[in-house]
Amino acid sequence: MIAPRRFLPSINSLLALEAVDRLGTATAAAQELALTHSAVSRQLKVLEEQIGVSMFVRDGKVLRLTPAGEAYAYSVRNLLQNLARASLKLKATGGRRSLNIAILPAFGMHWLTPRLRAFTKLYPDIQINQSTRLTQLDFERENFDAALHFGTEDWIGVNYLPLASERVIAVCAPDFTDHLPLPPERLRDLPLLHLDSRPGAWEAWFASHGFEADQLRGMLFDQFTTLAEAAALGFGVALLPEFLARTELSRGRLVPASSGYIDVEGTYYLVWPKSSDTSDALTKLIDWIQQSL
Repeated sequence: MIAPRRFLPSINSLLALEAVDRLGTATAAAQELALTHSAVSRQLKVLEEQIGVSMFVRDGKVLRLTPAGEAYAYSVRNLLQNLARASLKLKATGGRRSLNIAILPAFGMHWLTPRLRAFTKLYPDIQINQSTRLTQLDFERENFDAALHFGTEDWIGVNYLPLASERVIAVCAPDFTDHLPLPPERLRDLPLLHLDSRPGAWEAWFASHGFEADQLRGMLFDQFTTLAEAAALGFGVALLPEFLARTELSRGRLVPASSGYIDVEGTYYLVWPKSSDTSDALTKLIDWIQQSL
């Protein structure tokens, strides 16, 4: 048993509280919930009596939440959102086994997802849900079975499965400048586009070609996909990983701005927590990826 029933208010009371807190008045809450004003007020009164703490201040026709009521409404909102997500997940999966994976958007879209088609054909009873995360997450606080990670093995408390190394190429729009591709040193005089999770990437690229370059400035992006789009629109030269660059080059939206691909530090991994038992579905995915690499 989770808790005595006296501590578990009805969903209707919680919905009324959340709506009043978010919308500001019982009248607005009643309109959203398709209830009468008196019905909302009654739900709030029942909730207040059940909890035994004053959560509302009535000043004439105005209804305001006390600090305790605001804090409780915040918790209720999170609870209702989690319940809605759980219901949506159950409806979407139809009761099938599912895996929740936190992905890096570009690598997930262009490397992982295309490969998962073969896995889902082999295991049609396993559904893989993907959500974007750009930084390391807390597996104990977020509902993920595994995640994609780039860099080194610096994520504490997880298992690692190496997926791919990183190779990059300098690219730009076909009409960005004349005489493409250019010698590497010529790129120092052009607008360069940067990814905020790859500080020093351009400096390392120039160093690999035997040139020093520091204090490089330019537009900053948080995802490879928006970086690639800016390059295709002619804002500057971008360093793109091979899995994304090949797609853009084949479409003709981008062309090599200078020499070809170079290897850079960092590896893409699939990671999953050591602190919990690995589900059968995740074990099947890990085994399948290992066999397909």
